[in-house]
Amino acid sequence: MESYKYLIVGGGIAGVTAAETIRQTDKDGSLAIISDETYPLYSRVMLSKPPFFLGKIPFESIYMKGPEWYAENHIAYLAGKTATALLPAEKILTLSDGSKIKYEKLLLALGVAARTWAVPGAEKKGVHYLRTLDQGRGVIESIKTAKRAIIIGGGFIGFEMADLLRLAGLEATMLIREKYFWEPLLDEKSGQMVEAALLRTGVAIMRETEVAEVLGTDVVSGVRLKNGEVLPCDMIMCGIGVFSPLDWLKDSGMKFGRGIIANEYLATNIPDIWTAGDVAEYRDILLEETLELGNWANAREQGRVAGINMAGEPMKFKFVSFYTTQGMGVTITFVGDVHPGPDRTIIARGSPELNSYGRIIIVGKELVGATLMNRTKEMSVISKLIDHNVDVSAHHAELGDPNFDLAKLLPAN
Repeated sequence: MESYKYLIVGGGIAGVTAAETIRQTDKDGSLAIISDETYPLYSRVMLSKPPFFLGKIPFESIYMKGPEWYAENHIAYLAGKTATALLPAEKILTLSDGSKIKYEKLLLALGVAARTWAVPGAEKKGVHYLRTLDQGRGVIESIKTAKRAIIIGGGFIGFEMADLLRLAGLEATMLIREKYFWEPLLDEKSGQMVEAALLRTGVAIMRETEVAEVLGTDVVSGVRLKNGEVLPCDMIMCGIGVFSPLDWLKDSGMKFGRGIIANEYLATNIPDIWTAGDVAEYRDILLEETLELGNWANAREQGRVAGINMAGEPMKFKFVSFYTTQGMGVTITFVGDVHPGPDRTIIARGSPELNSYGRIIIVGKELVGATLMNRTKEMSVISKLIDHNVDVSAHHAELGDPNFDLAKLLPAN
């Protein structure tokens, strides 16, 4: 049975950053990364950007590490394998090929998987998801010959894929179940700003609409909606959310909700096991709440902090998460925790009519998050306000004034 001092499940940015961080402290401790993909680390951020799909940059530029990096850092890379069982008392992990690996310290950086579209006919060729490089290759091949595409769902993936499809010259129709784009994460004004950008680019939008059946023999030829209407297409992009693949842990004693539950050190309830990245449901010491945030910057920083903790130096995870994307003349930015809730005060900043609109989200006396439409320059100062736990209870008027310099609310150095 193979044995490693450090074992990391997950070859994405969280897992690889953790390995890189461990190596900065422990040069010699045996270390292995298990990945269900066969590729070295690549950029999932670039994976959803038009320049990559349209061949405007070399395909190889998506790779962030080459095979030589793993070898130079004495990291065993066990590619194309998945974990199937965990025995914490024995510190043994079982893999999909039946092999067993013993560990001293374990990191679960599993990431998330694209939610499968549960519609009759969704298994046909031409129905695409976008979480892995192989799925990206499938999209690249489809857009070479497809003429008409349907996008299922909104959110970042729907927005970015709409931009890609129009740039590739395809007709595109977006189907959303909600009353407006990204309800309820965005408010109606924000959603309408995104919709206006989509419509300007030529993307048709059908709201409060669901598919009853995917048409075609083996290859997609269209969809039948629940109202009976038929929409022809030869390509479908699904962006209907993600889930954490945790069934294999159900007998391990691991605590999990939507993701794997962890404290502020990213440690799970089981000794010598940490978690990081999209799968982590962690205690945020800045926002004083438990969160599961799926974005690249958050995963990378969690990987770094988990690596430090695994190498033996305790460190709390403290980071203001952010994500930004742009296309079709609009830039969408999320900072901190943007989920709606009855305990939150939301202050509008700017105006959709001026194509510059933000929402400041407050819990109690402190700012916890913001959604920004074409106001990316405010991301940095909002992150600092969250990081410093600034009391903004007496400054709601200033927060709502789009011309007020938010930096004035920061504590003096």
